[in-house]
Amino acid sequence: MLKKMTPLLWFLFSAGGTVAALLFPLHVLVTGLLIPLGWIDVPGYDSMVSLVSHPLARAYLFVLISLPLFHGAHRFRYTLYDGLKLKHLHVPIVLICYGSALTGTAAAAFFLWNFS
Repeated sequence: MLKKMTPLLWFLFSAGGTVAALLFPLHVLVTGLLIPLGWIDVPGYDSMVSLVSHPLARAYLFVLISLPLFHGAHRFRYTLYDGLKLKHLHVPIVLICYGSALTGTAAAAFFLWNFS
């Protein structure tokens, strides 16, 4: 069954890498540099709640959280296979890596869906 899912897993890996490469630096720039330097005003609680209440913002946050989780799971899986030579533990590694990514994705979906 994993052979059939291999293209999907590689797609999630590449999409997560793209999101991590393009969107994370923007968030680090805004929250780690521009706001502390005072170039952007600190958003208040009400403005953040109204922003996260918008469906497009929720979809953006879901993509920002879930795709890098799968990228990291895929990268960690192959690090265990190639770097630590643990290919004989194929099934537990797949279950732990992708299970944790699925759990994080489900948690993100749950919290973003139930946010009010």
